[in-house]
This record gives sequence, C-alpha cells and structure tokens, in this order.
Amino acid sequence: MASKRRAAERRRRSKETLERPQYGWIWKPLLAVLVIALVVALGLGVWWSRTPALKPVSDDAVAASDTAPGMAVVGGLSGLVGTLLDKPGGYLHNDLAPPGVWLDNMPAWELGVLGQARWMSQSLPTMAGSDASALDAARTALEGDADDWFYPSTERRLEQARVALDGYRQAVAGGQAAFATDAQGLAAWLNGVSRGLDDMGRRLSASVGSPEALAGLDLDTEGLPTETPWYRLDNVFFEARGQTWALYRLLEAVRRDQAERIEAAGLTMRWEALLAELELSQRRLWSPVILNGSGFGLFANHSLVMAHHVLRARDLSRELAEGVATQFDALEVPAADDDARQESGAETVAAENETVREVAAEPEASEGEVKATRDAANGDGDVTAEEVVEEEGVEEEGVEEEGVEEVGVETEENDAVGEALSMPEADDER
Repeated sequence: MASKRRAAERRRRSKETLERPQYGWIWKPLLAVLVIALVVALGLGVWWSRTPALKPVSDDAVAASDTAPGMAVVGGLSGLVGTLLDKPGGYLHNDLAPPGVWLDNMPAWELGVLGQARWMSQSLPTMAGSDASALDAARTALEGDADDWFYPSTERRLEQARVALDGYRQAVAGGQAAFATDAQGLAAWLNGVSRGLDDMGRRLSASVGSPEALAGLDLDTEGLPTETPWYRLDNVFFEARGQTWALYRLLEAVRRDQAERIEAAGLTMRWEALLAELELSQRRLWSPVILNGSGFGLFANHSLVMAHHVLRARDLSRELAEGVATQFDALEVPAADDDARQESGAETVAAENETVREVAAEPEASEGEVKATRDAANGDGDVTAEEVVEEEGVEEEGVEEEGVEEVGVETEENDAVGEALSMPEADDER
C-alpha cells in the first residue's frame, strides 16, 4: 500500500509539472542582460562626453593647403560643422534614445559650438565682400532648430551646410570665387563675438549666489538674469566651454588668413592674448560634477572661474574689433596719401616757377618786394641758384635806371643855371 501511494504521488507531481511549468529561473538572464546594457550605456556616455581636441593634428596640413584668402576661414567653419557630425556619438542634442537622451553636458557643449558657427555663417558674406550663394545656403541650413529629429533633422541640415561650405572653399581655391576679407566685416564679426561672450558671462555669473563674489568682474550686478537653478549649472558651464572652443578654432583660421595684415596693424599680441585666454577656459575638469562653491572654501566655483575667462575674452574681442576697424582702414590710406602728396608737390613746384616768372617780368620791383615774393613762394626760405641770378639781374637793371634818372636831373639843373645867367644880358639890351 505504501508503495502504491508513493507511485501515485510521483504521477501527480509529474502531471502538475507538465501542466504548470516553473519560470523562476528566467529573471537571472534578464537581469544579466540589463546589467550589461547599463554598463555599455555608461561606457558610451563617458566616451561620447569627451570633448574633441582643441588643436587638431591636421592643422599643419590644412594650413599648407590654404593658399588663397578665405580658404582658412571657410575651412574652419566647415570643420566646426564636421566636428558636430563626426565626433563620437555624432550630434546628440536631439537624441531620443539612450544613452544620448541621458546626457546633458555634451548636448550643451554642442549648442555652444552651434551658436558660434551660426554667427560666423551670418558674418561670412559680409567678410567675403562678394556675392556667394553657397554661403547663404550654409547660413540658412545652420539657422534651423537644434532639437529637430524628424525630417529634415538637424543632422541633415548640418550635412547640407558642410557640403555648401566645402563647395565654396573649392571654388575659392580654383579661382571661381573671390574672398576679399573686408575689414569692416571682420570688425562686425568680432563685435558680435564680444556681445555673445558678454551674454554668456552674465549667464555664468547668475549662478553665483553672493554678489560680493562678482566684484572683480566688469558686470552690472543689477542687470543679471535670474539665478540659475542648481540642476542647470552644468548645462550653462558646458555651453560656455563649447562657445570658447569653437571661437578658438575660428580665430586660428582668421589669423591664418590675415597673418600679414594683423602683424602690420600691430594686433598680433592682442590676438595671441585672446587665444591664450580661450585656451585657459579649456583646461581639464577634474571634478566629476560642476561645483558652485564660494571664495577659498572647500568647494570650487567652476561657473565663476569660467565667467572670468569669458569676460576677459569679451574685452579682448572688443579691443580687436576697434583695432581692426581703425588700423585696417589706415593701412589702405597711405597709397592714396602718397599720390596726393606727389600731386601737391607738383603743384607747389609749378607755383614756385610761376612766381619766379612773374618776378622776372617786373623789373621795376624793389629789392624788398622781390624778397617778400621769394619768401612767400618758398615757405622755408630756401633759394635756388637760378633765383639768385635772376634777382641780381633785376637789381642791376634797377641801379642802371636810377643812374639814368640822376643824369637827367643834373642836365635839367645845368639848363636852369644857364637860363638864370643869360637873363641880365637880356635886360641890358632892353
């Protein structure tokens, strides 16, 4: 009986197992897949959050290939757009899937780079000084919404802008297009850069809770925007890093294009000072998070340090804009001044010759009048040998005329005396 009961129990258990299988084991592989996915996403997030190098390795090769004016500037702008597309992870600001959707530092950095690229694309037609439809196409493509993910996406517009810029660069290299690099256009671009940096400095300074900490900065504390929330401090910070990174690249390109004119205008030291200030803003960030400390406390204030570099770059940009507007215009004036000076010299020589002829044609002029006329013609009092000979001839003629007049006077006096002596004889006869 006992054996029968055990056999019946085994049959019942096997039947229940077949009808209701146990799935408790399946959560283990699912958990393993989830952990692996999180580790991969974390690794990709760290890799994608690394900013590109400030000085690319290909700078020397690019500088050697930039033989025509304008190629370096257009190539620098095309390089910014290419960086947004080709860096690890591509363009992340409009991502909707992980790990891009979890990141905020790199998307903010991309927004800063895109802002500088947009301003340069708006200034390029003025700087080029010629009709360039390719530059207008690039500007239109860059002005789209940075968050578009549906067709046409931001990546597609960035690719269109890069193609247009590369095409224009090839046209400049082949001589089909001219890039004059107008000084006024360059000054306008630098003025726009200074205004953008001023706005960014205000946004960075708004994260500082204590107004006393802003005493060293050239800012109107009453005109600051509302205080930045703590969870957006890193976004503003990395957007500023993106702007300064892109501005460094563009300034290097402009310097390659205008090296001779910048050196001739005496702006080399200021230009290098601006590049050095921007390079300081790209130093390695050792803290895993953006801190908002105060003074010399335990925690640093990364926003305040970045605001210092940004506002210093703003001041240097203003000085460069003023120098470009004045010095570059002054460099174009000497040629016209030389022509005017030559024309003025020719007119002066002609006036002197005319004066000498007038003196020679008036022999009765006195010595004082001749000297006064000579001094008026030659403002510095210098007299040539020919003028001296002519003046001596005039003086000799005057002396001869005076001698003739004296002889005439003596003859008249003798006649009068003769008449007076003959008058008594006439009276005797009467």
